[in-house]
Amino acid sequence: MLDPFKKAIDLLEPLPLDEGPDKVMTMPAAIKRFVKPGMTLHLVTTHNRPGCAVVELIREFKGKKPGFTFSCIGFVSNGVALVHAGLAKKLIATFCGDSYPTPGPNPVITRAWKSGEIEIENWSILALPMRLLAAAMGLPFLPCKSITGSTMATDNQRDYFETDDGHGGVIGMVRPLAPDLAFVHAPYADKSGNVIMTPPYGEDALGALAAKDGVIVSVEKVVSSEFVRRYSHLCKVPSYKVVAVCEVPFGAHPGGVSNRGLPEFEAYADDYDFVQDIRKASKTRESMDQWVKDWIDDCPTWESYLEKLGKDRIWSLKGKADPDSWKSELLTLSPDLPTGPEYSPVEMMVVAAGRVLAERMKEQGLLTILAGVGASNLAAWLGYYRLKQEGYDVDLMAEIGLYGYAPRPADPFIFNYRNMPTAKMLTGIPSIMGVFMGGADNRCIGSIGAGQVDQHGNVNSTLIPGKAYLTGSGGANDICSAAREVLVTALSGRDRFVEKLPYLTSPGHNVRAVVSDVGVMRKPEGSDELILTDYFAEPGISKEDSLKKIKAQCGWDLKFAPAPIAVEAPSLDELKLLRIFDPRRQFLGKR
Repeated sequence: MLDPFKKAIDLLEPLPLDEGPDKVMTMPAAIKRFVKPGMTLHLVTTHNRPGCAVVELIREFKGKKPGFTFSCIGFVSNGVALVHAGLAKKLIATFCGDSYPTPGPNPVITRAWKSGEIEIENWSILALPMRLLAAAMGLPFLPCKSITGSTMATDNQRDYFETDDGHGGVIGMVRPLAPDLAFVHAPYADKSGNVIMTPPYGEDALGALAAKDGVIVSVEKVVSSEFVRRYSHLCKVPSYKVVAVCEVPFGAHPGGVSNRGLPEFEAYADDYDFVQDIRKASKTRESMDQWVKDWIDDCPTWESYLEKLGKDRIWSLKGKADPDSWKSELLTLSPDLPTGPEYSPVEMMVVAAGRVLAERMKEQGLLTILAGVGASNLAAWLGYYRLKQEGYDVDLMAEIGLYGYAPRPADPFIFNYRNMPTAKMLTGIPSIMGVFMGGADNRCIGSIGAGQVDQHGNVNSTLIPGKAYLTGSGGANDICSAAREVLVTALSGRDRFVEKLPYLTSPGHNVRAVVSDVGVMRKPEGSDELILTDYFAEPGISKEDSLKKIKAQCGWDLKFAPAPIAVEAPSLDELKLLRIFDPRRQFLGKR
């Protein structure tokens, strides 16, 4: 019956195993061909980063002063080497500094910023992807709840403005950011550049879609078009946007790549030791020069780079990506874990913050927690398990795209690979930060840290003009701007608890409590000023002397509640849970 249509049907099947132009080339060849001095280059951030592209860019342009503008969610790890090697004149980012094991300023960034070698344009972790989305969609601007009321709004007037929201208020608008080229690393792509990516998706590859001149893709392996069709639900970048496909095994290093939804792929975890080595090397120009020599100059090819890493290290990172690898790691570390009831001020702070967070969630009927990095994250984890024990329904979220995850022990880093398989949903920043945390129906409490905080709960995590570049907003501004309410965890001190912020990263109107290593401050109903409501008692020190000591550590005239309450000491169960989350005491510090 179909004989008359045979010729037409023959055009339709079988589908070709491979189709499209062949764009496969080496990474050095792609950079030589497509990257030109003065370009704006975007490093796409999902849960992994194009580490191999950073190495090859430095190898090609070191000493040539190419004057690149780099955009990225965060310049961390080997990304700071782009600045040290003199490739960057400007960074457009949400975070510039060290993120592991604890967030903090990076000396390479600080030196270049203070000397005027680089300019840093600061955005939040939601606002920057919104700018990329506007460019990808060809729009002149997009609305965004973030940035309003911060110093970023003032500094970025060329690309940000406010207008009437139609309901008697104002709404912020971000203008598009269209880089010239984007770099992506992913597990697989076919020869023409259809790119398979695994979640969580971070910026959701929006930088690739926004790039004017195309995308240079590095992949673990080039596969057939038939393979891409099999996993079309994981294809995030279409071939028409791609100018080069480069097969670079282990190309996310020192980051990792997950295999969520892609069981054929052998995942590998972040190389924490390598990241810490870069952090140490960053302290001086000389030690950073040596790092560049060791890992770039003396490794003329990516193959030689991997050879220097060594097979044992590579196999170890693959093992650490296993969801259950925390068990053996915790077993190894357990002999050094303290088991007694003695606790440090930081442990007291984290336990108290977890209690306050759980208390506020129950009082306000909140259902989700969005936490930052560091002590604020540990507090969120403690609060989460406290609520779970009480039968309260709660879900944890992480900004790069984890929803409903259950934190695993042995590694306190929020984005560690053992947490991913526990998530109920793996998505990206626009969904987590724009909808689940900051949307109209959100039921979210945010838990963030702070470099500095004032009496109104306003936060600075970006910079102290002329003195220090801290790290930037990350997701803090988005959380403070849009979550139902916010809890801040911060170490005390007159240089941290200040009367006037030198830079306002995150507005404090949604901040309801601040927990420090000396006590808890809250905003009374109807007030926008924090007062001390709870204090941490010290053995042998009277209540009166404790309160005087706390007041002396605050940079503003701290007011007290009528009857400040001494916080109950951590229980042994609370301490044990906290200690298995951070067995190396990366966030908890020395006892």
